[in-house]
Amino acid sequence: MQIKKKTLRFLEFFLIGVVFGVFEDILAVQFATGEPITLKVIWIVFLVALPFAIISEYIVDHPKFWKTIFRLKDNDKVEKR
Repeated sequence: MQIKKKTLRFLEFFLIGVVFGVFEDILAVQFATGEPITLKVIWIVFLVALPFAIISEYIVDHPKFWKTIFRLKDNDKVEKR
């Protein structure tokens, strides 16, 4: 079974996003609350980080996201007047 290049790229960035998201949230919990890091805390942090990783992959990393947000025009297209 061969994974498409686009799917593989999504999975790579998604996994990295989840891992870094969980890590930084665990640090934030530890520094802000002093709560001991348990499996329950890690699970809650994972559940909080997961939707943000999905949103960032599907929306922000979309090839046309910045063009849509800032309404940039493609230089390759010829304007019709």
